[in-house]
Amino acid sequence: MAFDERILNGMSVFTAVVDGGSFAAAGEMLDMSPPGVSRAIARLEARLGIRLFDRTTRSVRLTDEGRRLHAQVMPLLAGLEEAAAGAAEGATRVRGRLRVHLDPLFSRLVLAPRISEFMDAHPQLQVELATRDQLGDIVADGFDLAVRFGEPPDSSLVARKLLETRIVTVASPAYLRRHGRPEHPQELEGDRHVCIEFRDPATGHTFPWEFHRKRKRVTVRTSGRLVVNDGGTMHSACVAGYGIAQVMAVATAPLLASGKLVELFPDWPDERFPLYALYPSRHHPSAKVRAFLDFVVALTTAV
Repeated sequence: MAFDERILNGMSVFTAVVDGGSFAAAGEMLDMSPPGVSRAIARLEARLGIRLFDRTTRSVRLTDEGRRLHAQVMPLLAGLEEAAAGAAEGATRVRGRLRVHLDPLFSRLVLAPRISEFMDAHPQLQVELATRDQLGDIVADGFDLAVRFGEPPDSSLVARKLLETRIVTVASPAYLRRHGRPEHPQELEGDRHVCIEFRDPATGHTFPWEFHRKRKRVTVRTSGRLVVNDGGTMHSACVAGYGIAQVMAVATAPLLASGKLVELFPDWPDERFPLYALYPSRHHPSAKVRAFLDFVVALTTAV
């Protein structure tokens, strides 16, 4: 089967349906009628000999074959789009639409307060930020990249480590006035102190309380009555004086600098947690992706 203009046009309609989530949304994006979109998809399916979507009266969902095709096509179309833009303008520019899948804690506490700087620097770029607890399938969902805390799962995605942030144990001044300040991590065992437990949405288990100093590692058995699975909720409860929490320094630096939170064990500084960027292309990322990654790195290098 020869690759021709009809297949290329069909691929553009195909990716628009995936991005928009429906034939109607794809039609609005491409200035086509929904029946026209449906006919273009039918022609592409006939040309390729596979079914790309399962259709009902209420929803359109990728088949397994459609999902595999989308994973292969997206990097190619992105490369064609950037090559065409570069040929037309004489240089690679940060433009178009950028869809980013974000860790909720990173989005709320690190990125959102500074996002205006990125938007001002790139006026020809439209940005969509989506926060989700779990990674999911960023290719099928039409994202250009994801920025997530934690070690990435095994997949075909390119994983680039952006940083490793310290894990710090913190409490508010109000909490310390009521309960006193613990001098050693093992004082967090028992009933004297209130610990806020964090449940990992990916595994369903609460994170253990660990303390690292060079090669020494101490695990403390806490028994907090409050369990949360959202970092913003944990930060707010801690700032309000409810209890002690283990948090990431990159997301807590302003609260520590302002005195709203106090680091309890600075002599146990060596537990780290990574932040990764994940993107589907095996080739060099596009200009818009590179610009966003550069901005994220600049945000976090000082922490």
